[in-house]
Amino acid sequence: MRRRDLLGGAAALALAACDSDAGPQQHGADPALPEPRRGLLPQMTIPRPAAWGNDLPVVPQGYRIQAIATDLRIPRQTLVLPNGDILVAEGSGGNAPPLRPKDFIAGYIKSLGKTSVPGGNRLTLLRDADGDGTYEARGIFADNLSAPYGLALVDGALYVANQDSLVRFGYRNGQTEANGPPALVTALPSALNHHWTKALAASPDGRFLYVGIGSNSNITERGMEAEVDRAMIWQIDARTGAHRPYATGLRNPTALAIQPGTDQLWAVVNERDEIGPNLVPDYLTAVREGGFYGWPYSYWGRNVDTRVRPQAPGKVAAAIQPDYALGAHVAALGLAFSAPVMGPAFAEGVFVGQHGSWNRDVPVGYRVVFVPFRDGRPAGDPVDFVSGFLTGEGGARGRPVGVTVDPRGALLVADDLSNTVWRVTPIR
Repeated sequence: MRRRDLLGGAAALALAACDSDAGPQQHGADPALPEPRRGLLPQMTIPRPAAWGNDLPVVPQGYRIQAIATDLRIPRQTLVLPNGDILVAEGSGGNAPPLRPKDFIAGYIKSLGKTSVPGGNRLTLLRDADGDGTYEARGIFADNLSAPYGLALVDGALYVANQDSLVRFGYRNGQTEANGPPALVTALPSALNHHWTKALAASPDGRFLYVGIGSNSNITERGMEAEVDRAMIWQIDARTGAHRPYATGLRNPTALAIQPGTDQLWAVVNERDEIGPNLVPDYLTAVREGGFYGWPYSYWGRNVDTRVRPQAPGKVAAAIQPDYALGAHVAALGLAFSAPVMGPAFAEGVFVGQHGSWNRDVPVGYRVVFVPFRDGRPAGDPVDFVSGFLTGEGGARGRPVGVTVDPRGALLVADDLSNTVWRVTPIR
């Protein structure tokens, strides 16, 4: 631990709650929502890639962090296999052409904050054979995939959510590479793919798979015909591939997880842009079967978005308010429920990987936070768990994506800017 996140607000080492650098308090069940602010262009500032050098991300006192894999090709999500091996999904997708002049500008701004490394379109396997925390073996488990993102292992079947399909590999414990091409479970919506990531979680009994499918626009500027089967979570029969909408009105559900000991699905969702630096909060929520969460007609429950035409008062009246605001534009891309192996201060709650903003003057996100739970629900302010990704001088050394709790007592963090997988462990 060498350097604090100079723009991060509260001190992670003291386990203080995270604060936004500007604007109203936007954490928890009742965030402050300012009036919408619209202009010709949204605010656009993105930190430029910077090297770590001798620095490391900052973690709380009593924890250590190390890089267990570097020089990857855009790591997104990870999966811990039963023998302790780690699979890393690497890739980058999307093929939506710019629609408006501002899209060209925004695309250029976003590109300044990305790695120059091409996506791997593969699964990399990491192995720590002697259990000392050093992953000395590394190989390609499967390649020639299409922007793989979500991963799940169910009853000897490894499921991968590509940007355009859900596929299945056979898997036996200890296997280091796939036996051949995967079998198709079902095609996934992939036209345009403005939001291309396909998050994945499996029901506890393995019967169903849940896939998050983001919208094809910010706020329907491509027309509603482009949004068919978008902005929703599918429930898919793992055996047959039959699918149905499980919940709708979720602009971009980027990570899914089942709460341990229950059948409850949770999601983190990236909300809409271009109505100000402090709207709309990205959020964490339990997902209700058959629920509608507002997009595009309203946000944070029944706050009407006047940009949408035609309006839909009936849909707005049915919109569910999310459970927990994470802050506007933090770009939450990772979600993992914790466990006692992560230590008493972080035993009950969720870790959320925040990729970081591009569309506000003062950057937010660029960290992993811990949201404490009590009695199975979010309770309290988020706490910095991994920070220090921002340099404080207009640079970013990393951008967290997926987070995974290793049952052996570690949090894995995929960083798609420095192309690293980090491992955080309690000091025992």
